[in-house]
Amino acid sequence: MKRQSQGEVIKVSGPLVIAKGMRDADMFDVVEVSESRLIGEIIEMHGDEASIQVYEETAGLGPGEIVVSRGAPLSVELGPGLIGGIFDGIQRPLDTLVAMEGDHITRGAFAPALDREKEWEFSARCKPGDRVTGGDIIGVVQETEILEHRVMLPPGKAGTIVEIHSGVFKVTDVVAILETDRGAREEITMMQRWPVRIGRPYVAKMSPSAPLFTGQRPIDTFFPVAKGGTAAVPGPFGSGKTVIQHQLAKWAEADVVVYIGCGERGNEMTDVLMEFPKLPDPKTGYSLMKRTILIANTSDMPVAAREASIYTGITIAEYFRDMGYSVSLMADSTSRWAEALREMSGRLEEMPGEEGYPAYLGSRLASFYERAGIVRCLSSDDEERVGVLTAIGAVSPPGGDLSDPVAQSTLRIVQVFWSLDSDLAYRRHFPAINWLTSYSLYQTKVDAWLNDNIAPEFSKLRVDAMTLLQEESELEEIVRLIGQDALSDSDRLKLESARSLREDFLHQNSFDEIDTYTSMNKQFKMLSLVMQFYYEAQKALERGVAFDRMVGLPIRDDIARFKYVPEQEVDNWYALRSEQLLEEMRALSD
Repeated sequence: MKRQSQGEVIKVSGPLVIAKGMRDADMFDVVEVSESRLIGEIIEMHGDEASIQVYEETAGLGPGEIVVSRGAPLSVELGPGLIGGIFDGIQRPLDTLVAMEGDHITRGAFAPALDREKEWEFSARCKPGDRVTGGDIIGVVQETEILEHRVMLPPGKAGTIVEIHSGVFKVTDVVAILETDRGAREEITMMQRWPVRIGRPYVAKMSPSAPLFTGQRPIDTFFPVAKGGTAAVPGPFGSGKTVIQHQLAKWAEADVVVYIGCGERGNEMTDVLMEFPKLPDPKTGYSLMKRTILIANTSDMPVAAREASIYTGITIAEYFRDMGYSVSLMADSTSRWAEALREMSGRLEEMPGEEGYPAYLGSRLASFYERAGIVRCLSSDDEERVGVLTAIGAVSPPGGDLSDPVAQSTLRIVQVFWSLDSDLAYRRHFPAINWLTSYSLYQTKVDAWLNDNIAPEFSKLRVDAMTLLQEESELEEIVRLIGQDALSDSDRLKLESARSLREDFLHQNSFDEIDTYTSMNKQFKMLSLVMQFYYEAQKALERGVAFDRMVGLPIRDDIARFKYVPEQEVDNWYALRSEQLLEEMRALSD
């Protein structure tokens, strides 16, 4: 264990504290400042002077106060008890602190992230004499009704199991004894620690190809994110960023969800805390909190802690990825995190970059998003264990200005861009994802997967629908100049079909029990019915049928109502309406 270093405060500037006498400390060491034991982290060293980022309120702090280094970097506790937990940016359990302190948590309050008194039923998966290496699963704990917690040997360790016991243990109890290759014996508990700024190791990273189904039609059909991919959701205030993140947390095809509320308003995190426990998991029927971890660092909490919250969240996500699970991480929002970087950079008197953000903003964002991916996990087993970590970050540029440095830096890194549009939000079109400016660089790979697994013509339908929406945008410019009556019947059909795409397919009600989630089978059939009307109407126009007669067909109402058809009735409903559409179109020509 490294020797602890003790110094004293010589300067306080908001969340930045400078202390001298810290020669034995290292960069990123955790320190305790003053008698209140405020938690901080060393972010710069000059000789024996350390610049410390303090994660709590520094009001009243002054020169002469003591600073003690813990001799270790900022780390998180990993083990049974994380699922369903609500932590702050430095992994203090907020529910435990409230029980200890009341509604007003005092500075310096501390509680271990994992409950030291709770007992867990540990089932050994190894036996004495087994050779194990870092990442091997030595036992399991049924953490919640729907999640098996796989207790792994910490990375970097290897040896032979000497003792291992099944039974009821606390997280700090010894469950196994390992004899290392050097002959030393180490006690293994169910809990391990990991520095938050260092990505957890893996064997290899693979290229994402399969889609991460979210149940949101604009995303899954037009701008999909792949499992293990990265996505950004930029948009102005009121455009629905938080609702989209909530929807993804509820419905995305993931075993574990890590939701980071980074600098957002407290009422938004309150909505999550109030809503998630009541929401049934669509896959299991249990509460959604049975597979969710919340990191709450709201706008009224110390700014500096926002930076730590991002790293805390993704380290926890990596831990569950290493078990072989699919993990979705939601960060809301990285703009607030970047503001914390800007404040600390200003107080350190660093050379500012664009709009005052530090010059290293892009590299810090890249180091966060690059920790996403599909990996082959550390393991000595013959059977490969694959883990998935998908990272989705909201960006809140001032006024929705996408030239903002945070938005631009993010767009250079992520592969999916869901552009939220204030005009769409004003027209009450949600999700307000602009189909003309959004994109997904996973589209080609996902199209191949959808064609193989959903329907061979899926990608053709999607391309035709997108072409229709783009042509509508061009025709709207003409309509503004000369009016819709001056258009040909063919162009009027394009406008009408595009309107159906927008209102009947792209518009999705998050608060409707049925429409809130749409399976890929239903998405395909909905899109197919809308486009089938367009294709058949084109043929009817060529036969001389008047455009106005087609617009009033009874089938149009059924197309609009398709989104409210329950999943179990979709196939039968689609077959009947598809046949009805053909009959009504044929009747127009008779």
